[in-house]
Amino acid sequence: MNKELINKCKKYDFKTLLESKGYAYFTKGKYNLNIIGVRAKGNKCTNTFDDAIVLIYNDELDKTIRYVFPATTDPGITELKHPSNVKGCAILVPGQYRGCYQLGKHKGKYEALVQRKPVKVYRDNNHDETYDYNPISIDEGVFGINIHKAGLESTVINNWSAGCQVVASASNLVILVAVAKKQIAYTGCKSFTYTLINEEDM
Repeated sequence: MNKELINKCKKYDFKTLLESKGYAYFTKGKYNLNIIGVRAKGNKCTNTFDDAIVLIYNDELDKTIRYVFPATTDPGITELKHPSNVKGCAILVPGQYRGCYQLGKHKGKYEALVQRKPVKVYRDNNHDETYDYNPISIDEGVFGINIHKAGLESTVINNWSAGCQVVASASNLVILVAVAKKQIAYTGCKSFTYTLINEEDM
């Protein structure tokens, strides 16, 4: 866990940042979710959950609620060195992916947020331990870049991510799924927007 980043995310003004980038930040109504991934500085594969996924919304009392989950927005060392795709390992490109996610089953196993619309990924195919963010390699499509969990309290990524956005703790996904269901109940909206930013943007 990246305590410095987690603490920064607990107080940071994401609304101003996202709007400065021309992204949507949802404030109207109850349980209109902002799901924001923050990728930690550096491009060396640490194989640890050193990023964050932030969940911000207004509850039924119009109180602003914020959760910050230790996570990875990058693939693990296993996928990086031995890509499952011939084009190379998938690394999600920072940006806002409007309505790209819905509740569903991750690999048919358990409830998570699953990719339903195209996203952009870098393809890293040199099998080293460094993430390559090369614009020339960008690939766009539906690749199963889901938002899901690792183990009960995972500390290393390994096979947990092949490009997915993964919270380290199973209990954190329980919260995310429960709040996602409340968005559907309160707003009728079954799709979710995911925004990925770099720590350097903060």
